[in-house]
Amino acid sequence: MLVNMDHRRYTAAKMRSVDPDVMLLSALADPVRLSIVRQLAESDGICACDFTECCDVSQPTVSHHLKVLREAGVLTSERQGTNIVYSLAPDLARRFGGIGASLAGLVQLDPLPRHGGAQ
Repeated sequence: MLVNMDHRRYTAAKMRSVDPDVMLLSALADPVRLSIVRQLAESDGICACDFTECCDVSQPTVSHHLKVLREAGVLTSERQGTNIVYSLAPDLARRFGGIGASLAGLVQLDPLPRHGGAQ
């Protein structure tokens, strides 16, 4: 079997999506980034220097993950003196809910079983 695949068609730049939903889901698919988002969900804002404790990664790695999250529109940043404070984007819940709503028809969930009664 002969397969003709032009490797130039599949460079990282060409495969990277510009669809905001794909960017959002891709950003959240990494365990470190998801940990950052979960920590931000519990606070009003966190300094970039404070993420190394929760994520057990170096500061340059944290900076990379924060950049990916910012570019995907997951979080916002604000300079406060010499620090940069990150917060979840105000429209994140709406965007994530919209993705969920658009996928709702793909999966049929079984109703939860009732306890203690006839089913």
